[in-house]
Amino acid sequence: MARIFVVANQKGGVGKTTTTVNLAAALAGLAQRVLLVDLDPQGNATMGCGIDKRKLEQSVYQVLLGLTSIDQAAQRSPHAPFSVLPSNRELAGAEVELVDFEARETRLREALAVVDADYDVVLIDCPPSLSMLTLNGFCAAHGVIIPMQCEYYALEGLSDLVNTIKKVHANFNPRLKVIGLLRVMFDTRMTLSQQVSEQLAQHFGDKVFNTVIPRNVRLAEAPSYGLPGVVFDAQSKGARAYVEFARELLERIRSLPDD
Repeated sequence: MARIFVVANQKGGVGKTTTTVNLAAALAGLAQRVLLVDLDPQGNATMGCGIDKRKLEQSVYQVLLGLTSIDQAAQRSPHAPFSVLPSNRELAGAEVELVDFEARETRLREALAVVDADYDVVLIDCPPSLSMLTLNGFCAAHGVIIPMQCEYYALEGLSDLVNTIKKVHANFNPRLKVIGLLRVMFDTRMTLSQQVSEQLAQHFGDKVFNTVIPRNVRLAEAPSYGLPGVVFDAQSKGARAYVEFARELLERIRSLPDD
């Protein structure tokens, strides 16, 4: 049975897509069968995995509308041993088109159920807003991984996100829970980063992952080459941190109860 995780944060620019792409590559390197679902119309995760979003014949858009299956639309990343259900600007139209569908918030969950036995981990990259696409991701998932920069405004947005997760849990998906908070783009030279990190640990306890992803130039450069950072420069501090995070996540997965 596949474990399905949404990587989400309603605040933009927090390393959400970077986390999804690098975690997928790191898990694949640890012998996990991984599917990355790009639910963001910008298609940044798709491009970051080495797939040209401008040349897609089938994507997550067709899957959500029931025009094709995940098996048919998914592609293998050319640079790492995991699969990608890609996205492009077409997906923006799904917001309007899904309005007339019954059970529109569970379209992705139904599609993933068909390929459940084919993967160990499914990672869903959501847009930085609460939309019908994000709701589909939340309804399909077992849990939410929240990447966070350790800065003041990030804390404000976190409470909104947690409230959203509680509402989805109550109304649509009772198995949904926060798996953990991942501190990203962490700068040890900034006192504020240390202070916010300590506040997170105090308020959320063991929900905060032990792994910390440092601010790293090589991770920032990797998408321009269409490569996950863990492939682009496996020895960089950022890449090694994501591999460490993948191991920590696997430990948490083993402790999760079966559905």
